[in-house]
Parts: sequence; C-alpha cells; structure tokens
Amino acid sequence: MGGYLLRRVLLIIPTLIGIMVINFVLTQFVPGGPIEQIIARMEGSGDVMQGISGSSGPSVGDTGGGGVTSSDYAGARGLPADFIADLEREFGFDKPPLERFLTMMWNYVRFDFGESYFRSISVLDLVLEKMPVSISLGLWSTVIAYVISIPLGIRKAVSDGSSFDTWTSALIIVAYAIPGFLFAILLIVLFAGGSYFQIFPLRGLTSDNWDQLSLLGKIGDYFWHIALPVTASTISAFATLTLLTKNSFLDEIKKQYVVTARAKGVKESRVLYGHVFRNAMLIIIAGFPSVFIGVFFTGSLLIEVLFSLDGLGRLGFEAALQRDYPVIFGTLFFFGLIGLLVGIVSDLMYVFVDPRIDFETREG
Repeated sequence: MGGYLLRRVLLIIPTLIGIMVINFVLTQFVPGGPIEQIIARMEGSGDVMQGISGSSGPSVGDTGGGGVTSSDYAGARGLPADFIADLEREFGFDKPPLERFLTMMWNYVRFDFGESYFRSISVLDLVLEKMPVSISLGLWSTVIAYVISIPLGIRKAVSDGSSFDTWTSALIIVAYAIPGFLFAILLIVLFAGGSYFQIFPLRGLTSDNWDQLSLLGKIGDYFWHIALPVTASTISAFATLTLLTKNSFLDEIKKQYVVTARAKGVKESRVLYGHVFRNAMLIIIAGFPSVFIGVFFTGSLLIEVLFSLDGLGRLGFEAALQRDYPVIFGTLFFFGLIGLLVGIVSDLMYVFVDPRIDFETREG
C-alpha cells in the first residue's frame, strides 16, 4: 500500500501542472484582461467587452498632441503610454508568458497565492473569508443526503418491487429532474416571503444581531438561515445516492453467503445489518469524501446568488468576470490540489472499510 500511495502522491505533481498549464494558456486568448477592465472603468463604459469590440474614433496612437503613440489595448483612447506601461508592470504583464507562469507556479508551491487585483486582499484570506458559506452548504447537504439516502435505499432494496419501492422511485426521479436553482426559487416563493409565507430569511448566513445572541440563539439562527439553501442543494444529491444504496444492497442480497446465512436460520436483521450492510456500504461510505467535494465545489453558484450568500461559487464567478487572475489561478491550484488529495483519501477509505482491498495487487 505504501508504494501505491507514493505513486499517487507523485502523480499529483504532473496532473496539477497540466491543469494549470491548460488554464493559463487558455486565458492568454481570452479578451478583456485585468488591464482592459481598468481601462473600461476609467473610460466609464462599464463594459469591457464593448471596448474590445471596437468603436469609431481615434485609437491610442492617433490621439495627437500629448497622446500616447502605441497601445495593444482596445479602448485605451487618450491614455498615456507611461500609464499603460505602469499597469503592465504592476500586474506583471511586462514579462513573457512563460516567465509569468513559472513565477506563479513557484509562488504557489510555497502557498503564496498573491493578492487580488481588485480587492486589495490576499487570495488566501479571500478564500478563508468565503469558506464558511461553502462549507455550510457542502457539509450539511452531504450529511442530509446520506442520512436520507442510506435508510431509504435499504428499505427500497428490502421491499424491491413493492408499492413503496414504486412510489418512492417516482418521487426520486422527479426530485432528480428538478434543477437545484429552480427548486430554490420555489422555496423562496413559498417560504421566504415571495408570495405566500415568510418563515425563513432570504439572505445571509446569520442575522444582523448575531453577536448579541446567546450560544443556543446563534445555533438556531445559523440553521434558520441555511435551511432553504441546504434543502435546495440536497434535492438532487440524495436521488443518486438512494438508488446507489438500493442497487448495492440488491447485489449483495443475491450473493451466496446471504442465501447460506438465511438457510442456517440467521435472523433477517442479522443478515442485513451484520453481513450485507458492511459489504453494501463499501462504495457509499468510501465515496463520502468525493461526494462532499462534489457538493462543495459544484452547483452552488446559483444557490448562493439566489439566497445572497457570499461563498466560493460566487467568488469564482465574479473573479472570472473581472479577470482577477490571482483569484482564478490561486483557487484553481488550491482546490485542484484538494481534489487530487481527496482521491487518495477515498482510496484509503476503501481500504479502511474493507481491508481485503489491495490496490497494489490490482495495479500489478
């Protein structure tokens, strides 16, 4: 197992470099970089893409007396060349792309992710600031999905083909088909003052008087605020997990050791929870880290926007719009590394749940 883990850890390096290279190269061809964003704001257009698409009028090189003589930036009409050069120097664009990439990767290896172009705060501090929202959504959505899915999947497997199995399958299919953001809108309309009831708050993770509340009051306030966002995030997550649990149990129930145990007169509860459960839960329990990371990083943007939650999904979206490269690449490196490490943790979970698994033998 030690050799397998070493190979997996070493494989992280080229994988992470490949991810960063691809994304870095792609950004070189995307119009509307940080300097264009600043120029658009200074020109008052408010839309950098409009400036890039071009408009009639003199270019930077045609401004005449006192104007600049050259510029690569569309929309930079009348801006001094020295000013543009200072911007390039400040953002590091005065260096060749290869040098910028190597410098960036060297800094990232030392976990120095730099500072946001537009927020005057380090990328790491920015991520830590937004982390509570994403952790709240990811953690509670995953926990609730497991708490609902495992008992429901077991019950469906035991009563396979019954009316209970049929109507719960229909509900699961409907829940899986509803997009999370659409369900979130429905919850807002029904329970957050949209058109009917105003039971839950519409925005934020805590109330304005959070600091004045008691410990129990803070706990209640926290769960009061995350109730609707977590429900919206969970609606489709538990469907796949429920069917996976059911199918895993059905596969185990049909195996010979279960038939033998029943033939020996072992109680059904003992057969299910003493023999079948551990084997059937292998893939589900071991996959918990991957499920959590999946819920943590994906599908949260619209939920965060609808419920006015300032999390990592919204951070990444805004950084992409603003071309805030330190935030984009810093979070990409950080979360890419976490994702690769979680893959190793998932393998370790498999071995922990079932020591019979030997990845080294399988690789060989």
